[in-house]
Amino acid sequence: MMFLSRIIAVGKHSASARKLAVFSIGTGLAGLASFYGGKEDVAEAKSASLLEWLKEVGVNRSYFEGGKNPLKKIYYGPVLHSLKFGEVTKVEKALLGVDDQGKIAFFLDTDAADVPFDLSLVENEVQDDITVVSLGRRFLIPGFVDGHAHAPQHAFTGTGLDLPLLQWLMKYTFPAESKFADVDHAREVYTKAVRSHLKNGSTTVSYFATIHVEASKELARIVEEMGQRAYVGKVNMDRNSPDFYIEGTQESLQGTLEFVEFIKSMNNPLVTPVITPRFVPSCTGALMHGLGLIARGFDLPIQSHMSEMVPECEWVHSLHPDCVNYSAVYDKYGLFTEKTYMAHCVHCDSAERNFVLNKGVGIVHCPLSNFSLASGICNVREWVEEGHKVGLGTDVSGGYSPSMLSAIRHARIASIEIARNQGHEGEKVMDKALTFDELFYLATLGGAQVLGLSDKIGNFDVGKEFDALVIDTEIEDGPIHAFKSDSVRGRFEKFLALGDDRNIVEVHVCGRQCL
Repeated sequence: MMFLSRIIAVGKHSASARKLAVFSIGTGLAGLASFYGGKEDVAEAKSASLLEWLKEVGVNRSYFEGGKNPLKKIYYGPVLHSLKFGEVTKVEKALLGVDDQGKIAFFLDTDAADVPFDLSLVENEVQDDITVVSLGRRFLIPGFVDGHAHAPQHAFTGTGLDLPLLQWLMKYTFPAESKFADVDHAREVYTKAVRSHLKNGSTTVSYFATIHVEASKELARIVEEMGQRAYVGKVNMDRNSPDFYIEGTQESLQGTLEFVEFIKSMNNPLVTPVITPRFVPSCTGALMHGLGLIARGFDLPIQSHMSEMVPECEWVHSLHPDCVNYSAVYDKYGLFTEKTYMAHCVHCDSAERNFVLNKGVGIVHCPLSNFSLASGICNVREWVEEGHKVGLGTDVSGGYSPSMLSAIRHARIASIEIARNQGHEGEKVMDKALTFDELFYLATLGGAQVLGLSDKIGNFDVGKEFDALVIDTEIEDGPIHAFKSDSVRGRFEKFLALGDDRNIVEVHVCGRQCL
């Protein structure tokens, strides 16, 4: 049997060397019991059980000897995740352990090891509070990270897509959001919105709420009840807004402070307040300055919109002629930090992109919304190749689907169109277009980087929190025709191109099954 002399990261070892890849962390594991005894083929094995074998190959023994974080679940089967842009690491015969804090305890590639028994015989069972899950032809992927969604707009998603952005806001969005002064209405819509995002595999979402403090608190409560990981922002607007949906400057700042303190009092590490000026045209300089002070005082993330469409950019310039571009306005008022991320950024020139890069600001690409509201097409590859943090967003309801699969597909189409607009044809278009592997990265680890969460989520590195989806491409009457001859990779590709919420059979956030 091959034993570990050191810890190696999955996907980084040489395939030719066939080294065993084991991941472990030095926190506790207790109360483990054998779940593999009794099989005839185990009799001649060196180890009496799989769990004993895990100890032999280097998984930290404290897991087995009364440590403080007992193991709660072990998955066996196909696991796919991204370690870097453009590459999906596939481990077909993985063993992945999750402790009682929802963290990944170990991740092992058994296909590269001398395993003394047939792991395909492992069946789902529970022994001594440890659940063993055999995935079979299902597979695990990280949960999606939706970097930009408007929770109140779930109420009219799929309607009102006949106008460009600025007219759309006035005719549809502001009237719909003004109704959230009624907390009962907010509760009804937010419950359905959060559940919809979870069902579609978004384990983490960055939400815009509305200007209403109590309704924004209700969104945070619902997120907590459903177990989702979320950034939640009370929206700020004190100019260029209708009389029925606007705040005073001090009212907006005071409401933001109250909301931030409420979220902090929840003491829930999964729910984070995010400073949320709607966009420059709806916020005075005084309001933006105050929000910048709050963000610095509480060390908070900041989200907003930027350069979504040309008339919006022209409007910003007319409001702030002293600023060289849209980014400079946010920066002037202390809202451009390494914790800031901006949706869209379709119409930024090279100088502005360089400014954004130097500030460490993240970008959330929302292709479906950009298409639906005729805002333009973002050149995402350009942003990525320049070194920016880039993720994807659904932008409900400018984007009419809460599914990150839809965001992935529309980002692919947008990248093809960008390549064609640059004069490329045929194979050169495909060379320039974003691949599904690249887009999967943006929808998971890329989004985590944008939100400053890549040390916690985004892939299955050991020590990260287990935010994961169990995918079944063979459900009856589902959107995918899967065949016995389909490889794991083939089923994964079919899921990205054809799948929907029916294929997402389990949703886990920090080790807890939410759906």
